Amino acid sequence: VQVVESGGGLVQPGGSLRLSCVASGFAIGSYVMNWFRQAPGQEREWVASVTSTTKKRTYADSVRGRFTISRDDPQNTAYLEMNNLKPEDTAVYYCRARGMKDYWGQGTQVTVYS
Repeated sequence: VQVVESGGGLVQPGGSLRLSCVASGFAIGSYVMNWFRQAPGQEREWVASVTSTTKKRTYADSVRGRFTISRDDPQNTAYLEMNNLKPEDTAVYYCRARGMKDYWGQGTQVTVYS
């Protein structure tokens, strides 16, 4: 049972990345899917969530309007589309599946450099 993030990398300010979170060993259909991030020397912070039934999306103020969270339940995958990236978005991004149990991935590094 695990969730695995991918899609991180190096990008210049203004650029875009799409992160993926693939779950295995359980079905994400009844789970709230979340993205968090942790910058060096800082606490982990919540970025975005999408609920399981209504697919309601919520965002941290710092990313609203630039990031889009989505989910594909048949593919057991969640996504985070990140546009207009800024240096302050640099962090390790983590996927969290929260429901009957709580699963975290190992993270994927996003670095925005100029």
